[in-house]
Amino acid sequence: MRLDELLKIAKRRRLDSAIVTGEANVLALTGVKCDNAVLRLVRKADGRSEWRFFTDFRYAAMVHRVAPLLKTADIRRLSIAGNRIGFEGSISKRRFDSFSKLAGKSSTFVDIDRDLAEMRSVKSAEEIERLRAAEKLNCEIWRDASRRFKPGMSERDMARLIKVMMIERGEGEAFDTIVCVGANAAECHHEPDDTVWNGRDAVLVDMGVKFGGVCSDLTRNILPRRPSPSYRRVYELVKQAHDAAIAAARPGITAFALDKVARDIIRKGGFGKCFGHSLGHGVGYEIHEAPTVSSRNRKTVLKPGMVVTVEPGIYLEDNLGVRIEDMILITHTGCELLSSGVCC
Repeated sequence: MRLDELLKIAKRRRLDSAIVTGEANVLALTGVKCDNAVLRLVRKADGRSEWRFFTDFRYAAMVHRVAPLLKTADIRRLSIAGNRIGFEGSISKRRFDSFSKLAGKSSTFVDIDRDLAEMRSVKSAEEIERLRAAEKLNCEIWRDASRRFKPGMSERDMARLIKVMMIERGEGEAFDTIVCVGANAAECHHEPDDTVWNGRDAVLVDMGVKFGGVCSDLTRNILPRRPSPSYRRVYELVKQAHDAAIAAARPGITAFALDKVARDIIRKGGFGKCFGHSLGHGVGYEIHEAPTVSSRNRKTVLKPGMVVTVEPGIYLEDNLGVRIEDMILITHTGCELLSSGVCC
């Protein structure tokens, strides 16, 4: 459990208490996966801290098994007090209103969403091992599934094949698998349809399996049998940008600067306007976590223990699309490539 990290946040933000309700945040802090929970921290005047896990009857026994040291209580008995109360600003207005009513008019609510996101952005050693295993499985499923792709299969057929493998070998999909045949790859988040693969055209697949409670992410391309000069140029640029970004990834570099490494290569190649998304994102209990590796994120400095994707892409509407994506771990000296297999 990472409860001591929430306590550090509370002390830094001068909070009397804190309440955490987001499923991924609760999971990261306690190891408990529960969609109806409130984790409450109270800092007492004598310097002691009190933790309480509020949930309903359906989950009580599971919480006792997974986190036996946590004191549990019925969520209907939730009470909130303190002059400064930390909370996740992303909760619904209805839930915030209910918390405000419990706390009273004298309480001030302090948004700690960003604090929790930064806490989760640096993975523990145990989380890193699970992420490493999840991405390894993701690569194995890609290898085995791609060998079973046959001419005449539709995008839906291929996506379904991958989904079944993820259910059989892991814990299902981390997100809906993206399969794009030919020009459909120009749509970054194309939804697989009845487009049939003829065995000659390019195929782009973006996929992630859940394993050990964490997510993985990978994008691979099956190259066209006879690639056009434009496809060759685009693919080579994306590959160059991808490799350069991984070579540059290290502790101390900002998210903005890492994005710029890849973006400058694509821009100088004449396709700057065709790379419209960020270079990457954090991965953990959710498929998209902090930090965002983008041209807008000038403040975040990459640290050892962060796990992020590197996924430059070029998309030419009604023509073609190429994206190459791998997961990397920021280490004390550089980065570790978590993905394996042929990078294409």
